[in-house]
Amino acid sequence: MTASGDVMVTGHGTVPTAAHETGTPLHEERGVNTALLGMLLFIASEVMFFGGLFAVYFNVRAANRVWPPEGFHVEALPIPLIATIILVVSSFTMQRAVWRIRANDRTGMNRALLVTLLLGIVFLAIQLYDYTTLGFGLSSGVYGSLFYTMTGFHGAHVFGGVIGILVVMLRGMAGQFSAGHHVAVEAVSIYWHFVDVVWIALFTTLYLLR
Repeated sequence: MTASGDVMVTGHGTVPTAAHETGTPLHEERGVNTALLGMLLFIASEVMFFGGLFAVYFNVRAANRVWPPEGFHVEALPIPLIATIILVVSSFTMQRAVWRIRANDRTGMNRALLVTLLLGIVFLAIQLYDYTTLGFGLSSGVYGSLFYTMTGFHGAHVFGGVIGILVVMLRGMAGQFSAGHHVAVEAVSIYWHFVDVVWIALFTTLYLLR
């Protein structure tokens, strides 16, 4: 052994004493997990997608002196506001699921995921009900096309998030995930927060800034 204790000479060669004594790997993995990186790249593409929809909407709006066009009535309250509150609350419960599994509390995570799942389903039900009260459809001119395209794609993303949450919750109920291994929970959480932010932008644009 050297004076500094850097290496130890044995019959099998030299072995770094730090690794020999502590059992820790010589090279630790660094960087972003590939699953999380994939989710971030996917969200980046979705940001551009929704950004394009918003750009079209505001361009068409700027070209029309009266907006929404006459004959279109979109009620700002209370149905869309209730849906917004529900989705915002679901974002907090989703984050709680992440906090719970970071604390190695799988039961707490599953409960938070279940609440988030139910809130997501309620949001979709409210959105469908809101469609029945509008009095115009997808083919009702450019405004109807934009309104249903933007909210419809968002609804599809919420549905995808609900499926993702359900899968993660079932895996959690099966005993998977721990404080050291919960990448899927983190990835679904990031996606759900993104869906929440997009809806806030949609609610502000379509229901408030008319």
